[in-house]
Amino acid sequence: MKRNTIYIILLVLVLATYFGYNYIYQDHRDISTENADYTLNASDFIAEFINDSETAQTKYLNKTIVINGDITAQTNNSITLNNSIFCSLLESNTISQDSIVTMKGRCIGYDDLLEEIKLDQCSLTKTN
Repeated sequence: MKRNTIYIILLVLVLATYFGYNYIYQDHRDISTENADYTLNASDFIAEFINDSETAQTKYLNKTIVINGDITAQTNNSITLNNSIFCSLLESNTISQDSIVTMKGRCIGYDDLLEEIKLDQCSLTKTN
């Protein structure tokens, strides 16, 4: 009887270790290949966060989003759309300022202090 109990406990520990390891070290998401949960115009996206940031964060947080907007600032690894959407790029791009682009990325939140919506793992999908 004691021997069966020990075997069951060992089996549970092995299974817990296996599933715990796989949960912690799961593959990272590849946002560029995922289907978008939402496709929005930058001004509409910004308006949702300005009107009710808590509801908008609940709706968009950690979702794949495609956004159309005007480039208002850029560095080697980031682009800002419509002065309020900060997009951290996967790879550096140089696009002419004031271009209209379509970006795909993951929403990671809203910065109340800077009044910016933050997206990461962004990729350029279209330039107009």
